[in-house]
Amino acid sequence: MSEVEGTVQGHRDGHGFVVRDDRQLGDLYLSQQEMRAVLHRDRVKARVIRYDRKGRPEGKVLEILERKKSPIIGRLLHESGVWLVAPEDKRYGQDILIPKNAIANATAGQVVAIELTEPPSMYSQPVGRVTEVLGEIDDPGMEIEIAVRKYEVPHRFSPETLAQAAGLPDKIRPVDRKNRIDLTDVALVTIDGEDARDFDDAVYCEPAKIGRVKTNNGFRLIVAIADVSHYVKPGEPIDDDAYERATSVYFPRRVIPMLPEKLSNGLCSLNPNEDRLAMVCDMLITSAGEIHAYQFYPSIICSHARFTYNEVAAILANTRGPEAAKRKELIPDLLNLHEVYRALLKERAKRGAVDFETTETQIVCDENGRIEKIVPRTRTEAHKLIEEAMLAANVCSADFIERSKHPALYRVHEGPTPEKRTLLQNYLKALGLGLSISDDPKPAEYQVIAAAVKDRPDAAQIHTMLLRSMQQAIYTGTNSGHFGLAYEAYTHFTSPIRRYPDLLVHRVIKALLGGKRYHLASGAIEVQPTVRKGSKVVRTPGNEGELWEAAGVHCSVNERRADEASRDVEAWLKCRYMREHLGEEFGGAVSAVTSFGLFVQLDGLYVEGLVHITELGGEYYRFDEIRQELRGERSGIRYVVGSRVRVQVSRVDLDGRKIDFRMVREGEDDAVTARARRDKFGDKAAAAGNELSAIKAADRAAKAGTKAKSRGGDKSAHPVRAAKSAARKASGRAPGKATGRR
Repeated sequence: MSEVEGTVQGHRDGHGFVVRDDRQLGDLYLSQQEMRAVLHRDRVKARVIRYDRKGRPEGKVLEILERKKSPIIGRLLHESGVWLVAPEDKRYGQDILIPKNAIANATAGQVVAIELTEPPSMYSQPVGRVTEVLGEIDDPGMEIEIAVRKYEVPHRFSPETLAQAAGLPDKIRPVDRKNRIDLTDVALVTIDGEDARDFDDAVYCEPAKIGRVKTNNGFRLIVAIADVSHYVKPGEPIDDDAYERATSVYFPRRVIPMLPEKLSNGLCSLNPNEDRLAMVCDMLITSAGEIHAYQFYPSIICSHARFTYNEVAAILANTRGPEAAKRKELIPDLLNLHEVYRALLKERAKRGAVDFETTETQIVCDENGRIEKIVPRTRTEAHKLIEEAMLAANVCSADFIERSKHPALYRVHEGPTPEKRTLLQNYLKALGLGLSISDDPKPAEYQVIAAAVKDRPDAAQIHTMLLRSMQQAIYTGTNSGHFGLAYEAYTHFTSPIRRYPDLLVHRVIKALLGGKRYHLASGAIEVQPTVRKGSKVVRTPGNEGELWEAAGVHCSVNERRADEASRDVEAWLKCRYMREHLGEEFGGAVSAVTSFGLFVQLDGLYVEGLVHITELGGEYYRFDEIRQELRGERSGIRYVVGSRVRVQVSRVDLDGRKIDFRMVREGEDDAVTARARRDKFGDKAAAAGNELSAIKAADRAAKAGTKAKSRGGDKSAHPVRAAKSAARKASGRAPGKATGRR
């Protein structure tokens, strides 16, 4: 049997898998017995010892190559005189024993960080010692403290970084102004969310004549981006910490920034009425939305105003309203920005960029860090305006670098893999839409389908399947284009305060403007070819191309880490919130369909939970992978993404970040279901549904304590039997056992 190397991924039920380094074939299954001697995230060498009936490999651990040295977070417990820590991440599968003299000053029930002193074996549990006491589980913000350690998010700047930040000036110095174009008289403005604290982009637009023909008149669009690279130099402590973080991490009520606050919220933030250093992308855009010309240059700007999205949306909707009255002098500039946005939309439609309308949510917390409400983020014209302006600047930066044949980090989004393409083609064929994607799909094909189905009741399901067929966007030194945006080359230039790839792009552009080349290896960053140890990238010598590829892997991995940590905190908060609603009923819509049940998102709350397949009623449901639906064999009831349901909150697992629902069919919902079933499948199927409802109603009555005695052996005298018998007569069936399997 073959041997493989990989990383152990534990499962909360006790078994685990070896995720192979080579990503070939399937992951190796590890039994509970095999998992006794290893821990989640260990790197191991394993041998394939057998295959199950579906051809999936099972492995045996031969050697432990590396044990993670990162702390394990959990709650300290004292049981039967023994101290132990129950890991917060249930994938570890084992409690860790703590000697009495190794609990530090922690008390039972507190959340602690521990390090292992003795690894597990086939015959003994792991042993550790407390290295940090985080506090009580109910302390405000504890979920964030757990997440940053659980996902190894760097959350403390080094002393050297803090010292360097403290030595930075508070304002622009005369020496900083040299060799820069002064744009302080240009009415650049920032447009951000209400809760934004750092402003890394400012915009301005005015009409411009392009060429000699009047019909070619267009716009001059200026996008000014904070010049972080002026203050953050390769090899300095701030740069080292910024590279390690790779991105800012956003949690409800808290941000872990990539840069120290003095830079992110101060010196580099484009605060209103303060001179700031910026890198500018100055563009000429035709009335058709095509970028006619562009240039980059370092500048000094002064933001003339700090707008919010809601404020700009209100002004664009009513230029005589109260919001507009406060900003009279800037209204013409905002209208120009809106006009160039509309022009850029024409070009977006022409190139066929994919644009799905999705609902993003925002968690609003109270003073104690608990969820107060969850509200949808509405994408206004102001959001879209800024988005298109930033896309234009990013495209220009990619084009500039590509034309100069200089290595850099591109933002790459590739089309669907052959497997995902085939799955989507089969799904669209099963729907009978008369629309599909080709074997070499283009973004415009996706957009045509999205536009054609937007008014269908199952539009959400179709959009979801279109999205799932595409690959994740990554950072890489090899330009493969951006499929979703339909760009041949695309980079990130517009957010160097919070994204390290943008900072690298700024350095490349500055070098090119000076007629030079930027070499990653020349700085102290020394990012090297990819050698993976767990989730980290180890640096080894290599050529320039390999350095950029390694930097791309590092930034992509840490982007995923930030997303996972944010989702973990949001899931914890939602579980904590839903514990207060146990037993309550809500309306909702199916958000995903799987072989084991339905995920349902609650109306108004935007909280998602699972309705297990055993909660769908007393019959057998089949999962149709092509149609992405669950269908009842007897009743014909179908559940697809977008199906309306009513559920009850039945269980909340705070540790597992899971919410379970139970399906509710009562009163009006039964009538609606029966009506829909009759319309879809005819009266017989509707009667079958009524039978099921009658049986369930009778069962509920029996459980509530309804009692009746059978008289003279007459079975119909029993209320449950009577209801079942009546239901069978209504459906035209002879008395006997109910059909279907649970």
